[in-house]
Amino acid sequence: MDRLALTLIELGAVVFALGLLARLAGRIGMSPIPLYLVGGLVFGAGGVVELSGVRDFAHLAGEIGVILLLLMLGLEYTAQELVTGMQRSWQAGCVDLVLNFLPGAAVALVLGWGAVGALVMGGVTYISSSGIVAKVVTDLGRLGNRETPTILAILVFEDLAMAVYLPILTAVLAGVSFLGGLQTVAISLAVVSVVLLVALRHGHHVSKAVHSENSEVFLLNVMGLALLVAGLASAMQVSAAVGAFMLGIAISGTTAYNASQVLAPLRDLFAAIFFVAFGLNTDPATIPPVLGWALALAVVTALTKVVTGWWAAGRAGVGVPGRARAGAALIARGEFSIVIAGLAVTSGAVTGELAALATAYVLLMAILGPFAARFVEPLVRAVRGPRGPRPTPARVPF
Repeated sequence: MDRLALTLIELGAVVFALGLLARLAGRIGMSPIPLYLVGGLVFGAGGVVELSGVRDFAHLAGEIGVILLLLMLGLEYTAQELVTGMQRSWQAGCVDLVLNFLPGAAVALVLGWGAVGALVMGGVTYISSSGIVAKVVTDLGRLGNRETPTILAILVFEDLAMAVYLPILTAVLAGVSFLGGLQTVAISLAVVSVVLLVALRHGHHVSKAVHSENSEVFLLNVMGLALLVAGLASAMQVSAAVGAFMLGIAISGTTAYNASQVLAPLRDLFAAIFFVAFGLNTDPATIPPVLGWALALAVVTALTKVVTGWWAAGRAGVGVPGRARAGAALIARGEFSIVIAGLAVTSGAVTGELAALATAYVLLMAILGPFAARFVEPLVRAVRGPRGPRPTPARVPF
């Protein structure tokens, strides 16, 4: 069969299967990310049926998916919100970083993957899935709860931490020298600072440059600028994803909202292909040897996220049920953990076992997180028992 025809057939089958998996995920009330990963495992190297024709397209589409994920994340924030969130949440963010980065790094060192593997796995276990957390909080009707600002503040801190972490990771994976690594980090911090300054003072100019009443022109402007900025960032040895994230921050107001509406379907398509592409490059046979480690990490980092949310919500004066809800909401890992692992695997600087461990870990956490968020409050109330008003003690006559 002609190679182009084979590629089109395989691509069409994959995209159609993704639609079925997304429908199934919606029916059972969970994120589709685990199902996308499983689909990639089934049709990748060592899977049931290997799809070789679609691999090259999936790689490029996956890169675009990462760019759109980070661009859409940036569109959700204004520069002022980021600065305010940083001021409010830096202490909770630091606790979150220490408690959740160290378990992944420790396991990588125990497994003999060295400092590079520790840097990668620490990032995988550190960052919560903003997409899954936001969906869970919305679906459960908790947007107006007292603990929700605390959850969002921690997520904002994690997103900003990624803007620093990803350039460091990119430099380490590229094998640059210590001096080169410092230069990359300095460039990244300078870019982040400049973009925040521009967004704070001149964000309306950036928005005006891409805005158009014609939806076709608007889509081409935003998409083209996102790819251009991501490419320039990559050329400067700054992560392309960080470039897209900072562009999203620079676009504000009605333009940011319209961009989110226009780009959402493209984000969903290319992000889904990204997760499938990651699964395609992971041999299912490598997962069973690391499944025990994935389970251990899942248990430990679920507890550390609960501790993080509990402590942060407690500092905000939230009651016990709200603290438990905050901790459970942060458990889910997803898109960004796979982005980090994907960057590492693509570079060839880490072992294939790391991809298997990351896949198994994200599968577990993307499923565990929404269920924990849904059932933590009934569990806490069952443990604490009824909390009605205390009866007035009877007066003892003398």
